[in-house]
Amino acid sequence: MKKIFLFILFVFWGHLNISFSQKLGEVEPEKPLEKFPNGAWGIDIMFGESGFGLGTFIRHQLNQNLTGYFDISFSEAKDEREIEYFDYWGNSFVVGKKNRIFQIPMFFGLQYRIFEHSVAENLRPYINFGTGPSLIVTTPYNEEFFSAFGSASSQWAYGGYLGLGANFGLDKSSLVGINVRYYYQRLFGDGVESLVGRYQKNLQGIFITLNLGIMY
Repeated sequence: MKKIFLFILFVFWGHLNISFSQKLGEVEPEKPLEKFPNGAWGIDIMFGESGFGLGTFIRHQLNQNLTGYFDISFSEAKDEREIEYFDYWGNSFVVGKKNRIFQIPMFFGLQYRIFEHSVAENLRPYINFGTGPSLIVTTPYNEEFFSAFGSASSQWAYGGYLGLGANFGLDKSSLVGINVRYYYQRLFGDGVESLVGRYQKNLQGIFITLNLGIMY
């Protein structure tokens, strides 16, 4: 996962440098920035160190550079000491695992566009952060994945993430972007038990998030 994270950053930085160089080579006066719709709604497809996740978001542009948003997602979390094995038939298992852990963060955030006058507008980079509560759900590992939700328990956490991303293209009706985020969440109470006898008070990790949506 870390290799994928570094690759995304390499591609993003390379595209940024190319766009920046193209802008430096221009001698004609700067054109006014493109105006995009203020609202956007869509889905997040998430790839993280702990697996796959899905989410949704709603955004509203506050001014030329600043956008406020709300997002909610569902993904799995794992203990860093978990080691996954596969048997002869290809079935996976984790020695000593007691519970599956799922996180449902509900975050409000701000997104700030950067380099708006330095790069081509088909690449609109930004930095962002979100914060808010998360519902943490655990299910017994020794039960079948879906039926285990009948024995689920839950507790609350609070945290947030920092991110670096970009929106692509000049289409004013659809939104396509990518965002690399580092999540950190602090649980209330005793924490969650992923491996037998090992309680986690903090959940953290990196997610690469593909944003797909519509603008209005």
